[in-house]
Amino acid sequence: MNAAEKAAEPSTIPAEEAAVAAGPSLRADVALCVDLDGTLVKSDTLVDSVLVVARQRPLDLLRVPGWIAQGRAAFKRHLTSSVALDVVHLPYNRPLLEYLRQQHGEGRAIYLATAADRVLAERVAAHLGIFAGVLASDGATNLAGGNKLAAFRAQFGENFCYIGNAQPDMELLAACHLPMVANPDRALRWGMKRAGTIAAASFDDRVPAWRSWLQAIRLHQWAKNTLIFIPLLLAHLWNPSTFGGAITAFLSFGMCASATYIVNDLLDLEADRRHPRKRRRPFAAGDLSAISGVAVVCLLMLGALALALAVPHVVAALPGTGGLAYPYKFLEWLGFYAAVTLTYSLYLKRKLLLDVFVLSGLYTVRILAGSAATGVPVSAWLAGFSVFFFLSLAFVKRFSELESLRERGGSVTNDRGYFVSDLEQLRALGTGAAYASVVVMTLYINNTETKALYHHVTRLWLAVLVLLLWLSQVWMLASRGDMHDDPVVYAITDKRSLLLGVLMVAVVWWAL
Repeated sequence: MNAAEKAAEPSTIPAEEAAVAAGPSLRADVALCVDLDGTLVKSDTLVDSVLVVARQRPLDLLRVPGWIAQGRAAFKRHLTSSVALDVVHLPYNRPLLEYLRQQHGEGRAIYLATAADRVLAERVAAHLGIFAGVLASDGATNLAGGNKLAAFRAQFGENFCYIGNAQPDMELLAACHLPMVANPDRALRWGMKRAGTIAAASFDDRVPAWRSWLQAIRLHQWAKNTLIFIPLLLAHLWNPSTFGGAITAFLSFGMCASATYIVNDLLDLEADRRHPRKRRRPFAAGDLSAISGVAVVCLLMLGALALALAVPHVVAALPGTGGLAYPYKFLEWLGFYAAVTLTYSLYLKRKLLLDVFVLSGLYTVRILAGSAATGVPVSAWLAGFSVFFFLSLAFVKRFSELESLRERGGSVTNDRGYFVSDLEQLRALGTGAAYASVVVMTLYINNTETKALYHHVTRLWLAVLVLLLWLSQVWMLASRGDMHDDPVVYAITDKRSLLLGVLMVAVVWWAL
């Protein structure tokens, strides 16, 4: 298989999404030069490299200020020497790459011209196999703007065509034959309009920003935060004060969780790009920039903090309990959740079994946070049930990931420490935890405190059957390889699960 054929593999450019872009015809003597960051690749390889350093060599981040002080070119050289970015799975601009392959097939000389470091640029060029040469930063000179134009004129005279994407490319686009753009940013579009420069072709490969952001914050995952309402619902303490505190806490937790999801996606950038499903996540796919992701994380965390501080004031202002005994206990749980989640993303998720216990514990933290926001204590029954139930779901997640890996012919996960041979053990641990949660529920039904809360407590045995059916269904599907690797997504999208959920609520209501 030659290099051009390798570039067309699904891991780099999904066949179902490939598109051929028609570009202008160029004179035979015109060299076709294409930028890398934001153009041929939808992301910024400099930022990608910093994120890989943060994941693989975090201590090197302490050296970044010194590298920057040596100049941009030297900074890029240090980064490239520190980590080797995975060029095979970069988010290439599919229409542009198809056009370049077409031109290469017709015998045109194509050059990769980028401000990225030469070592990285040459690895990209070697992978794609369509470039006649590389012009890039060399550790001393940053090949951008005027420096890039000077290099073009020194090598090609005035016989060059350029494809760019951002404001710094304005000077080159104005000076070249048949200027072309790829995913042009707003500043470049306005600059070209003011200068009267007309693009001969535009290679667009991006998802609408609003859709990408909705996916990035994982709004559907806010379903997990409904656990905040569990303590007050099970205690039957329904009043404006407790509900006001729970709703405010729900929104605060949701914003914090969305921020941590973005952080996780940024740190998992390269691993996600190698995953058959996760490669379509907005940051991995290059549909959102990592810098904008960091900015949104800051905004979401500020919003979560503001709402967390507002929880005791909301509870006190509404009729009901009259206030919280520990006003800022919810804030403490929110901070604990954020700290553990960040530690999980950076370190704990790669530790065998510990990752599963931490993941399940984060579910229970939501229940404890709900207790703190409403002043309703968590019963020992609820605590025991949640520990086993969510531990089972965490094992389902790891089991499904391993099962998917086995079907693809792999042997280990991505830095997780699990082997395909661990499937049977994970199944045993997960199903054991599932049925332990059912046992806790049956003991809860026979408890004297429960009989005081329900007029028809024996009817709750129907809820036990519903729970048994759902958990058994989850593990059956996981064993068949038909389970989504996120059980929460499965629960809120599977029609049978939704029906069982409605039935569970109906049974509990019937037992009141």
